Amino acid sequence: MVSLWKLYALFFKMGIFTFGGGYAMLPILKNEAVEKQKWITEEELLNYYSIGQCTPGIIAVNAASFIGYKLRGVFGLISATLGVISPSLIIIVLIAALLSKYMDNQYLQWAFGGIRISVIALIISTVIDMWKKGIKSLRGYIVFIIAAILLWCFDLSAIFIVILAATSGFIPDLRSKKQ
Repeated sequence: MVSLWKLYALFFKMGIFTFGGGYAMLPILKNEAVEKQKWITEEELLNYYSIGQCTPGIIAVNAASFIGYKLRGVFGLISATLGVISPSLIIIVLIAALLSKYMDNQYLQWAFGGIRISVIALIISTVIDMWKKGIKSLRGYIVFIIAAILLWCFDLSAIFIVILAATSGFIPDLRSKKQ
């Protein structure tokens, strides 16, 4: 059984090193929770992110909450959630105290520019990895194409698109064999 302290510490570490939100956290979470600790499977992680996208709140916090709950119930949920949000709270308080004083500093601007670029690279890497593991059928490709068109061409709400994609799960796969 995973200790509450270990759960808190791991999510605290992820919270410290994750810049750019929940999607940037995905590679770190995959490495730590799936590959090293083997607390969850990669499929469970993708499911938690999918559910986290559909529910109110921050995706990283939702995913941490799901994993914590799976491992230790309500106390695990609290431990993982506090772990992932604690670094942000500490950093926000420090930044709020210092940022207005140093915001015009060119070196700080360059640092933020570099962080933004690395976050984009992390997100692209995660999207490619999720693409390889998430789309397994012709129906998956069709749902992806339709969702992309609805998002990019018609600017529909992501919530509406996620509901449509979930509904498509009830449609039989075009290549499935009758048994």
